[in-house]
Amino acid sequence: MLVAVALIWGASFMFIKIADRQLAPSTLILGRLASAALTLAAFALVRLGARETWREMRRAWPWLLVVAIVNTAMPFWLLSWGEKHLDSGLASIIQAGVPIFVAVAALLVFRESRVSGSRLAGVGLGFVGVALLVGAQPHGKLLAALAVVGMALCYALGQLIAVRHLPETPPLVVALSSTAIAALIAAPAGIAQAPAHVPKAETFAAVLVLGIPGTAVAYLLFFALIQSAGAAYAALVTYLIPPIALAYGAIFLGERFAASAFAALALVLGGVALGTGARLRPQSYRIRGSSSP
Repeated sequence: MLVAVALIWGASFMFIKIADRQLAPSTLILGRLASAALTLAAFALVRLGARETWREMRRAWPWLLVVAIVNTAMPFWLLSWGEKHLDSGLASIIQAGVPIFVAVAALLVFRESRVSGSRLAGVGLGFVGVALLVGAQPHGKLLAALAVVGMALCYALGQLIAVRHLPETPPLVVALSSTAIAALIAAPAGIAQAPAHVPKAETFAAVLVLGIPGTAVAYLLFFALIQSAGAAYAALVTYLIPPIALAYGAIFLGERFAASAFAALALVLGGVALGTGARLRPQSYRIRGSSSP
């Protein structure tokens, strides 16, 4: 399951790049979120039933709305827009820094933890890696790189909000609500910016892959992995996604990466390891929600 999740989420950056060629970011995320929401709704009906799913949604709807905006609608749009101008592999490296942003947001915004010693060094190391990658971009791509940084920050804030305010809500309900609400938010712009011509078949395929296996199935696998192997083991996906995304981009999209990209990757992942105190022992690491590219 760990390898499957990494392969799926690692490929998401490539499929976003493919869909971005013909679709506006708002149209892309509308198709992705709508297909994911329909798939998750089917799972929810089978697993929880319509009455229980609706009851959970009504009980926690204010925070489900906030999480849908902060953890889904905003980061999906920022990543899709950023990848119009940035290579998919580079975007995956920045996204790998989400645990670093979680540690900083927990300290500065939520004041839930203290960062000192090796964790403080890890946070600093991770930020150096992100800064190195962003700073290495030419002027025309700088804003796109900053948009992907904004995506990582949104995921960090969204995860902390979910941990604090939705601890009793079933993960399937959180995932379904997030994708459904975010799809409704994206609908006006997504419809208005839809292309006048019919997109190529590869564009339709990319959107469906992003929505069904890339979002819905990956969420279900990820939460099943947490339940069966523990959060500490599931967190290892953070380290697998960037190399896989870099490989996909190089093999299928012809992307080429400078030495600064690999140096940034090493700094970011090293910072994540130090800054989160990640270990293979489940008791030493508690995952803060989840994020998908």
